[in-house]
Amino acid sequence: MDVSDDDIYEAMKDISGYLDITPGDLKEVYSYAYRHAFKRIACSVRAGDLMTRKVHAVQKETPLRDVAEIMAANEISGVPVIDADMHVVGIISEKDFCSHMGDRRAKNLMGVIADCLKNRGCFAMTIREKNAEDIMISPVITVQEDTALMEITAVLTENNINRVPVVDRKKCLIGIVSRGDIVRASSVK
Repeated sequence: MDVSDDDIYEAMKDISGYLDITPGDLKEVYSYAYRHAFKRIACSVRAGDLMTRKVHAVQKETPLRDVAEIMAANEISGVPVIDADMHVVGIISEKDFCSHMGDRRAKNLMGVIADCLKNRGCFAMTIREKNAEDIMISPVITVQEDTALMEITAVLTENNINRVPVVDRKKCLIGIVSRGDIVRASSVK
């Protein structure tokens, strides 16, 4: 956020006493301080501080109708796929459902709905009998509980993903960090 000269003048008026500093100098100091504070905070906040611990996950054998029902009932847009030992073996998002239904060019839910309405048919029937392992993305990008916020945001951005499972040292699922978790954490005052 850019601080204007007027902001600086108003802030200087709020300080009682004499300041031997120009508005330009104060603005430059503020800019450096802001960057240092942002980096310190972004490096000190870890996945364990942000993650949702109650994770809705599915097994590879879970029918897609059940996966969709879990996602809809819990108002979530993705779930990790785990094995019997809680190891993350895949991940499924709404985008994965969309890319496996109907016209492969449809990249989002509205694209699938538009195709269904145009063609007078429901493309969900094409995946009705499939299981989680049939559409999951694997291998999965994961982070550990001590991964810094800066690194998590880089992982999400570089891979164009909206969530990343958090695993322990044995690679077992212990949480998930979503873009929503990051937004909520940054808006806390």
